[in-house]
Amino acid sequence: MAYQITGHTRLGCLLGTPVSHSISPMMHNEAFRILGLDCVYLCFDTKNADLKTMVQTLKEMNVYGFNLTMPDKERILPYLDELSPAARMIGAVNTVKNEDGRLIGHNTDGIGYMQSVKDTGYDATTGPMTLLGAGGAASSIAIQAALDGVPVLHIVNRRGRSWDNALRLADLINENTSCKADVTDMAKGVAVKACIKDSLLLTNATSIGMAPNTDASPVQDTSCFHPDLLVSDIIYNPRRTKLLLEAQDAGCRISNGMYMLLYQGAAAFQIWTGKEMPVEEIRQKFFQ
Repeated sequence: MAYQITGHTRLGCLLGTPVSHSISPMMHNEAFRILGLDCVYLCFDTKNADLKTMVQTLKEMNVYGFNLTMPDKERILPYLDELSPAARMIGAVNTVKNEDGRLIGHNTDGIGYMQSVKDTGYDATTGPMTLLGAGGAASSIAIQAALDGVPVLHIVNRRGRSWDNALRLADLINENTSCKADVTDMAKGVAVKACIKDSLLLTNATSIGMAPNTDASPVQDTSCFHPDLLVSDIIYNPRRTKLLLEAQDAGCRISNGMYMLLYQGAAAFQIWTGKEMPVEEIRQKFFQ
């Protein structure tokens, strides 16, 4: 159907900086058009904004909700009325729903990742998982994986700025879920190989291999790759990182980060509207 702005059109948006590159407006507005929903989605760069004032303004404008990207995922927390269980554990929010003036914070990054894995025909809850990284995206994936029922999670991270976060993440998972999480130093090659050999899913949630440094990989010795292993990379530029190419050569199934973006948006869409995003149409138009 044709898309029209009316006097009843409700607003949603993305907050953060930078946001001009985001595919979210195209994705959500096309979904609204297909389903005939009287809603619109825009981007607002919050680089110089007072986030508290902006959130209050959005509430008074009766927006249906909004997304957040960096650096606002944690800054938003004091201005919300409630958090979903995953958002509370992660300590970061990327989706907010306005429920009659109450702002409810969710985190759909992990949901999007787990759905992208499921989309390959793989059930991530059937065996151990190795996660490379412990930053924001990795934390969302780790928490959601644990909540979804992954039995064992090996978190592999460098001893640096995010090492303490890796330890905190493992403790949080062990205390609040049935998943058994442990932490391994990425520099300890033998231990890392043992984690990967034990796993059915290997996920790179670091930036290693992202353009323009496409000749880099977080796994130096791929002899631990095995045919039962699904290797997934949340990087989507390039579509196939060095890690994925080497995994494919080793006979592993592979998955890249494009569909994590699609499915985290689909999860946000359902939170706001109560309806399923027409994922296949959106995939065909924006994710080919």
